[in-house]
Amino acid sequence: MNWGGPTFVIAIIAICYGGWILNNWIRARHGYPLEDEWGGKTDQKLPDAERKIGLLTNENEALQGKVSRLEERVAVLERIVTDKSHRLSEEIEQLR
Repeated sequence: MNWGGPTFVIAIIAICYGGWILNNWIRARHGYPLEDEWGGKTDQKLPDAERKIGLLTNENEALQGKVSRLEERVAVLERIVTDKSHRLSEEIEQLR
């Protein structure tokens, strides 16, 4: 094999280009940012990403509201359970 000929140089370029294509294919398949021919990165934009972010933000706010209401209710229940002066039992007896 002639190591100094143009065939060898073209083969090296083809192997490098094929490796670059394989690398980008693997990156695209697994959701990593793609690399251009100059080494820069290109993020993949998902078409529904903004919509999903908005929906998740709204759901998060609703769940935070529910959690705060439940915390308030648990605080009231703790206050009732830990009533030292037994006022609650006296009030129940007065209602009977």
